[in-house]
Amino acid sequence: MTNPYRGRPDHCFWRQGVAERVAAGIDPVTAMPFVIAPGDAVATAGSCFAQHLSRSLAAQGFRYLVTEEFAATPGALDENYGVFPARFGNIYTARQLRQLLERAYGLFRPGARAWALPDGRLVDPFRPRIQQGGFPDLEALEADRRRHLAAVRRMFEACDVFVVTLGLTEGWVAEADGAAVPLHPGVLGVETPPGAWRFLNAGFAETLGQMEAFLAAFRSVNRRARVMLTVSPVPLVATYEDRHVLVSAVASKSILRAVADELCRRDPGIAYFPSYEIVTGPQAGGRFYAEDLREVTPEGVARVMALFRRHCLTGTPKPAMPPPAAAAAASPPSAPVCAEERARYEALTRVICDEEAIVMPGGGA
Repeated sequence: MTNPYRGRPDHCFWRQGVAERVAAGIDPVTAMPFVIAPGDAVATAGSCFAQHLSRSLAAQGFRYLVTEEFAATPGALDENYGVFPARFGNIYTARQLRQLLERAYGLFRPGARAWALPDGRLVDPFRPRIQQGGFPDLEALEADRRRHLAAVRRMFEACDVFVVTLGLTEGWVAEADGAAVPLHPGVLGVETPPGAWRFLNAGFAETLGQMEAFLAAFRSVNRRARVMLTVSPVPLVATYEDRHVLVSAVASKSILRAVADELCRRDPGIAYFPSYEIVTGPQAGGRFYAEDLREVTPEGVARVMALFRRHCLTGTPKPAMPPPAAAAAASPPSAPVCAEERARYEALTRVICDEEAIVMPGGGA
């Protein structure tokens, strides 16, 4: 019988595709179902790592869609505008993403309207850190929310490409109606009735179901848009499960990666970009993580963005691949990043992360 693997391309084999390619630089992208042109309106949503993509697209002159822009009114502060297309902040879970669309179109009206900070000012439970200090009163908060949700609708309807970075499976939901929030109110010092919020760690079936529901709703308002999925390589900053955070982080990312794979299998038109594999794979040797073993280094971001430019963007010159920072020990050392490049990459790696509010100074929670 003929060996069915005979004749398969080199990238299908670990030795040829990985072990023998470390020194030259491993490129795990083999094909994309579509590419992004300069005129395409690109929207992004997801966890902290999604912000790297939005900034990179804008810096290269691509059309990064922003539907909620800063209006210079008395007392207004230019906070977190343009980080995402609309000022929704980080969307960590699939449930959050689905509910963002449903709230924008009036399909879901959560009971939680506002949280009161210890100083009496109010924050929006669904984007609690988009405005430092919160809002002075409920009227101001709800007026801002109405403008915000109108901008979310414009984003969903106007984008040509929607890129979702899946971040977490752990989160908190309202006991009364299942409304998902990015942070437990207690993290911000907000007092709520006991049992009002419960911990939810979504498994594969739950996460897949939420993403399928989101995609169906999204396509009902925008049939032409193409969808790209990525998985954030940034581990959990903390877990609420009674187990080691490393175990929870691996479980969470494994579920998200499996969900992305399943969605792409069911719909070959959905693209997957392997930012997760580029940063976390054994070929990287952990060198794309900073000293805290969580934040992605400027070199790691640069590597991901270089591959994204090469395979996902068209209409611009494709730059040569930078020397891999994760080369094997026997390989020649990578060329150092110059001060100017490092400053530019560090600007890209500065992201807004709601999760970091969980950890108190000194490392505790």
